[in-house]
Amino acid sequence: MANELYSTDVLVIGSGAAGMMAAKAAADKGSNVIISDKSLVGRGGATILAQMTVAVALGEAEGDNPDIHFKDTMEGARGLADPGIVRTIVDRAPEVILEVEGYGVNWARTNDGKRSQVVSPGHSRQRCVYVDILNTGGATSQGLRKSIWKDSKITRFKNVMITRLVKENGKIVGAVGFSMEKMVPFGISASQVILATGGLTEAFERNSASTNMTGDGFCIAADAGAELYDMEMVQFFPIAHLYPPLVGIDPIMWDPFRYKLGGRLLNGEHEEFMDRYAGEQAGKYTATRDMTSYAIFKEVEAGRGTPHRGAYLDFRMVPSEKLKEGFGPVIDILKSQGVDLTKDLVEVAPMAHFMLGGVKVDKDMNTTVPSLLACGELILGMHGANRLSGNAITEALVTGRIAGETAAAYQNHVFNPVVEEELTNEWEKLQDFWHPRNTNQDEGSMLSIRRNIQKALWKGAGPLRTKESLENALKDVRSLRDVCRKTALAKQDSFALSLVEKLEAYHMTLVGEAIILGALERRESRGAHVRLDFPEQQTETFHSKFTLTEAEKWEMEQLPVSKEESQ
Repeated sequence: MANELYSTDVLVIGSGAAGMMAAKAAADKGSNVIISDKSLVGRGGATILAQMTVAVALGEAEGDNPDIHFKDTMEGARGLADPGIVRTIVDRAPEVILEVEGYGVNWARTNDGKRSQVVSPGHSRQRCVYVDILNTGGATSQGLRKSIWKDSKITRFKNVMITRLVKENGKIVGAVGFSMEKMVPFGISASQVILATGGLTEAFERNSASTNMTGDGFCIAADAGAELYDMEMVQFFPIAHLYPPLVGIDPIMWDPFRYKLGGRLLNGEHEEFMDRYAGEQAGKYTATRDMTSYAIFKEVEAGRGTPHRGAYLDFRMVPSEKLKEGFGPVIDILKSQGVDLTKDLVEVAPMAHFMLGGVKVDKDMNTTVPSLLACGELILGMHGANRLSGNAITEALVTGRIAGETAAAYQNHVFNPVVEEELTNEWEKLQDFWHPRNTNQDEGSMLSIRRNIQKALWKGAGPLRTKESLENALKDVRSLRDVCRKTALAKQDSFALSLVEKLEAYHMTLVGEAIILGALERRESRGAHVRLDFPEQQTETFHSKFTLTEAEKWEMEQLPVSKEESQ
């Protein structure tokens, strides 16, 4: 079987907003770039699903500057954000937002020609730009796709799954994996490798992720020796759709309409309750995501939840004409499925939405492994224990640009033969993984294993955690990893999705174990991490550092938080 081998200055793995921005930035600096994705380039990941806003201190709606954006973000992070990275992102955000506007991302404007900016929870200013109320992420992805498609220095590879990074003398020199379409070994030699593979929330039963966000990047980074931090910090989106069942509707679509129309959150007794937890005034939308998630679950715990164990979202006080104007065509989609917002309540509840912890990087997006960089949702730094609405795409765009600029310092790459050697070894390991010998496990359904992993993590390590629930989840996830490993799959010559699914399921168990171990050690409630048996937030806290051994065991260390971070 012929290997597919390539050489480039900069390899970008992942093609959401962060990956595409990194590729464009490196190419702008003169580097030859390969961008690869296990899905279609520019069509997977989280960015394309994002509906709402992008936080940037342009100051066009009211007085604002990066210092205020920095302060709001640090306060929202509950003492765990990296101030250097937050400062870097908020300072460069205005420049980068204007850059992507040049790629055709048309930020909405007011009648006087200024960019329209709105307030999002946790921000003290009208700071958040948008394209339209439901398509900001899609429009951003489209603009970036066009920009990299036109660039002759960027080569794109779709349906390529990278499974391992290649090291020589402690330095990353490329990556290996396989082409799903042809089922052939695939290797890329590169001076610098940028990981932009996104998050891991597909590992939870209730999630807003695209199905390919299975934590691959965390696993291959850790396998290469990179440090991961605060893996227990997973953000749960508070008002994701719960009931009645809807078809063709994004479960987190209610948020922008609350911004626009002021929908009320009610408990099962039809009472507003957010004032009891976050001082939120009736008709306003100011509580951060962690506080809103916590409040909903406390109401359910107190017996005041809705029939499906969530909260009601109520738009009945909004005049019908304003509802039609605010919801646009969505109002008719809802009506066709039996939901009349002038009369009906819908049930909402938290779901896994965003990874807050991740790969340790410096301000230039270098990881702790030479020649390996990371950006976007994969990294630690900006959000700490709670992400402010609007900061995700900002982080993706800015950190992607910085990673590309940093990597572009290394050009004129010559193919390293170590990559071909490691590709041969990796292909043999993959064959053994997909088709294990001496196993009693019959060919099994990877979809079934995946669902069991999701259920175990949601039940034991979801929005509300206890020692008992976490220990049960740990036992289940380790058992499911063993089942996954022993499951034999039929050999396939092309588009072997079951082989991809087995790798994804294995990665889900690995990152799931890290989440659980971190949650067991963090005996406090802080931001997105809620321990019912330790409900208070400690005065002093720590970072959880994770490294992966050759035997694929997580080693953990608690590191003190600096005084600057905790403020």
